[in-house]
Amino acid sequence: MLPSDAAMEILDTAIGRLGVERQGAGGTPLLFLHGVGSDSSAWRRQVDRFGAERLAMALDFPGYGGSDLIPQATRQTFAKAALAVLDTLGAERAHVCGLSLGGVIAIAMHALAPGRIASLILADTFACHPEGSAILDRSLAGVRELGMRGLAESRADALLAQPADPAVRTEVIETMARIDPGAYALAAHAVWLADQRREAAAISCPTLVLCGSSDRITPPALSEELKHIIPGAGLVEIAGAGHLPNLEQPATFDRVVAAFLSEADEKA
Repeated sequence: MLPSDAAMEILDTAIGRLGVERQGAGGTPLLFLHGVGSDSSAWRRQVDRFGAERLAMALDFPGYGGSDLIPQATRQTFAKAALAVLDTLGAERAHVCGLSLGGVIAIAMHALAPGRIASLILADTFACHPEGSAILDRSLAGVRELGMRGLAESRADALLAQPADPAVRTEVIETMARIDPGAYALAAHAVWLADQRREAAAISCPTLVLCGSSDRITPPALSEELKHIIPGAGLVEIAGAGHLPNLEQPATFDRVVAAFLSEADEKA
């Protein structure tokens, strides 16, 4: 795991205690939302990079990392948790960058509070996954049969473009292995059973859809579909990346995000 200047804080919010890594100040804040098999540490490089120019934050979803578990948490609960972080930090509006589950929650945030969302960056995610139910069943069975570490070791190669960087593969496994199984189950239901085609069609802010060219979990066709659903959305495919382009091809990912944010800020 990369060293970081970002500080992990536990915030007392209206929805409970939530862990946030943050760095920087000023500008329109940027909030990063992680995937179902990850936590806020996956965004450490991006928090450092973008914290040099604005307030950059990465949230641990309820039950992950430094955040308290919220029993029976749903997709809406996760979206409200992200908005509660903005409330607690006094951020009226923010750019929101979500990957996989994080992208699903970013869409849900916009549906709840469109005026709070300055722009959306939706990475390796979808409005509705055609194999969502089957993925959920396999994921939950994997936790029961293998435990979180076993599941992580069995899934790492599918998450990453091959051949994968061994250090990135190890980071992915170690991050996933420390997730609480109960929190993982709630998040898995939140992401894989989502059908937000109507919510995506109602998105009114600048939106960039990103995907790894070799993503086997949420294939590029789902990003193409999302781009066509969201009015005016752009689409960038990142070569040499699978489901986790911010870890696999961080320089390209950061460059694409920075260019999009610069344009979005100019239009604001």
